[in-house]
Amino acid sequence: MTTRYFGQRIKRNEDPVLLTGEALFTDDVNLPGMLHAAFVRSDYAHGRILGIDSDYARDMEGVVAIYTAADLGDYWRPGPLLVSPPPIKDIIFHERTHVPLAKDKVRHVGEPIAIVIAESRYLAEDAAEAIFVDIEPLAAVVDMEKALEPDAPLIHEDLDSNMASHVVQHKGNYEAAKAEADLVISRRFYYDHGVAAAMENRGIVADWDRKTQQLTMWDTTQAPIPIRNGIAGMLGLSESQVRVIAPFIGGGFGPKIMMFYPEEVLLPWASMKLDRPIKWIEDRRENFMATTHERDQVHWSEMALSKDGRVLGVKDTFIHDSGAYDTYGLTCPINSQCTLLGCYDVANYTSEFKVAFTNKMFVMPFRGAGRQHGVFVMERLLDLAAKELDIDRAAIRRLNFIQPGQFPYNNEIIFQDFAPLVYDSGNYEPALDEAMELVGYKQFLEEEQPRLRAEGRHVGLGIVSYVEGTGIGPYEGARVQVEASGKVSVATGIGTQGQGHYTSFAQVVADQVGVDVGDVRLVTGDTAAFHWGTGTFASRGAVVAGNAIHGAAVAVRKKILYVAGEELEVAPEDLELVDGTVRVKGAPDIAIKLGDLAQRANPLRGAVKHDHEPGLEATAYFGPERGATASGIHAMIVEVNPETAMVEIKKYVTVHDCGRVINPLILDGQIHGGIAMGIGNAFYEKVIYDDNGQLLNASLMDYLIPTSMEVPHIDVGHVETPSPLNPLGTKGAGEAGAIPTGAAFAQAVEDALADYDLEILEIPLSPNRLFEIMQQA
Repeated sequence: MTTRYFGQRIKRNEDPVLLTGEALFTDDVNLPGMLHAAFVRSDYAHGRILGIDSDYARDMEGVVAIYTAADLGDYWRPGPLLVSPPPIKDIIFHERTHVPLAKDKVRHVGEPIAIVIAESRYLAEDAAEAIFVDIEPLAAVVDMEKALEPDAPLIHEDLDSNMASHVVQHKGNYEAAKAEADLVISRRFYYDHGVAAAMENRGIVADWDRKTQQLTMWDTTQAPIPIRNGIAGMLGLSESQVRVIAPFIGGGFGPKIMMFYPEEVLLPWASMKLDRPIKWIEDRRENFMATTHERDQVHWSEMALSKDGRVLGVKDTFIHDSGAYDTYGLTCPINSQCTLLGCYDVANYTSEFKVAFTNKMFVMPFRGAGRQHGVFVMERLLDLAAKELDIDRAAIRRLNFIQPGQFPYNNEIIFQDFAPLVYDSGNYEPALDEAMELVGYKQFLEEEQPRLRAEGRHVGLGIVSYVEGTGIGPYEGARVQVEASGKVSVATGIGTQGQGHYTSFAQVVADQVGVDVGDVRLVTGDTAAFHWGTGTFASRGAVVAGNAIHGAAVAVRKKILYVAGEELEVAPEDLELVDGTVRVKGAPDIAIKLGDLAQRANPLRGAVKHDHEPGLEATAYFGPERGATASGIHAMIVEVNPETAMVEIKKYVTVHDCGRVINPLILDGQIHGGIAMGIGNAFYEKVIYDDNGQLLNASLMDYLIPTSMEVPHIDVGHVETPSPLNPLGTKGAGEAGAIPTGAAFAQAVEDALADYDLEILEIPLSPNRLFEIMQQA
């Protein structure tokens, strides 16, 4: 079968409705009799709730109901642990998940204490302001290192300390490798706190229909099916009574995979109590305080090398800041621990981490999900080793790359999918060669940089590699159906937040059933359209859902050829599918349109043969054996103004390997978006807490997000190493752009300021922090 659409740069099917304002977002849902919710949130990072006085607020105009934890009765309970700890020997893990409304104690600023339901959001907010919450302040624990000190105030007083988890993993024997090393590099690295800051904040509309006994929720979630299952269980409903719709979503990036936010738990419950639909849309200040964060880690790392630059072993000890709860388990620190090994053949590795509870908003994956930290540590250690050994930065990476003949490559340590970390495939040198060519590596170092330095300018180059574990299970499913109109409908359980699913999945189907890509209609994120699946996260959409869709399309193709063969009285192998028609090879006049065939396959009279299924449709599921390993190289050239410490990125290139590429145009967009977030994480974005746990920059005026003025033109190259783990040969790409940016930025800035003889050991920098480092040097 020839592929007409797979691999083509096709413009997105979904863009016309998005660009003309016709797409449905959660805030567009307006129902008759709809009420609005607002929340009373804690102003304290740590404190005991002594009392809540809502009497005055209850009598205010337009207020319908006010609920506190005491009003929830048996419905009040801690949320579920979303990801249980992996089966690592001697692991310690203390599960402490968040609650729908704080009852006795608050543990971070922004934690919800009460919900107000009113006739409008304005009235609900006014009433929320009128509720008095008496809180006895307690000492806040903000610094993760101090949180683990013996005398630190306890965030969860049923524990002996603020240590949420302790994990140690080994590969080989690092101490033996260190004893044989010619050089040992050791440093302390710090990776700071940030937020996703999606364009669209979170939002929910819940509508209980007492007559039909049906609950409908519109939710900005990345996991509509698990939300449906969980809400049904909490409310004592069957799953068929709950419909969750995740419409178009203005950015997910990980925080919207969280299950279950307090608002998701409370709105459907309140809707059932009041028998009216209720809407809540998060404002930007709430987004900073009540949507999950990520990033904070401190590492003490060392690398043992031979004098020729061969890495003999790595040892890494780090603390991960979990915030007030550990609802998402250990995904982020496990990703840091595993991704640190990168593209490199490291025979000996010891990694130990502790997770600390602090009085900050709790942490869960955000585009990269801990991988940035590991890449930053490994790439910075290689930079320092190359400098110490007087080896070219690209050469030391090339020397240590895993070679193509070594795949599948077993890193032995346990990954987030509960299995040993095995790289399925890869070929790293071609990507390095292409990136060096695109950035002009040799010419810059030998000609441009010396010339510009002679003019007094501070220019530098950074080049780093990375891997990304993508496409993890457990599974996704899809249904493909040829309709009587000749068009094809596709339904899948994952949601979409801008990834281009409506186009890339249509390309997969169109090639199999022989229709124009514009004649394929996709439905995602609606539990009434497809009943089973997991969600959109971990760079898994194209890998897991894409292969499920491919499997269903292949089955439909087989049905088409069989039914058409009977209709046209020819063997199925003598038929071809072209432009919505099934025709005989070499005799195109003997043909039948797909729409006509679909009608004949679903007759209104007569009988369907006992061994046949009516219609031209099929459902398929795909669950990968393990994750597929994507990889790539990022390189950039920067110029630093030493007087202002401002950094301008003059050139940025990336060469990415995500297996077979379905749509290069959409892939480039994913990479661009990831790099933009990575640049923000490297130099602009930082959540700042004071010692009392107060968030000091909870607005887009104070939390700096890079704009089109700061994000440079990005040159993207692709290397295709197909994954052997799925029929399409795909690997994920959603997070790749963001993962190595901080490491590349640090290397480039350090190179630009070579005459200062400084080291960049932390991210983000910010002009102010870079200026301080320059002054210290």
